[in-house]
Amino acid sequence: MTGTLAELLTDTVDGGASVGFLASLDRAAATAWWTQRCEAVAAGRLAVWTAREEPGRVLGTVSLALPDKPNSAHRAELVKLMVHRSARGRGLARRLLTVAEEAAAGQGITLLYLDTETGSPAEHLYRTSGWTEVGAIPDYAADPGGVLRPTTIYYKRLSPPPVG
Repeated sequence: MTGTLAELLTDTVDGGASVGFLASLDRAAATAWWTQRCEAVAAGRLAVWTAREEPGRVLGTVSLALPDKPNSAHRAELVKLMVHRSARGRGLARRLLTVAEEAAAGQGITLLYLDTETGSPAEHLYRTSGWTEVGAIPDYAADPGGVLRPTTIYYKRLSPPPVG
């Protein structure tokens, strides 16, 4: 499974998406990163969903970084929403986002947050999916080409905040 996830990650980076990696990400490094993610899943710190086509090729993925402190048990971070370039424009990102949101709500998580490169196509998805922009941080991370870019922070309430 990590091999097909690694192919998705390298395609995403090669396509210019800022998901934490620089261009020329090789398959071995992508596989190693996904292997670490699998360890985080096994430890209960990360939940990962994939969208696949037959015979098992991964077209997209999304993850939730789960809380690890008592005062943050109500929130999680949405991370690494990726869709293979060959599968874009079919609503897959929106479906993955919905799956992660519904799963989080089912686990009692009431608040999600994320960051995404300012000006990226992902911003439209988040805005039209009910996420609220908090603001932008300049020079937050390097894009795949190594250029520092701003990131925009978003949040979404999955249910009203607890009273009290």
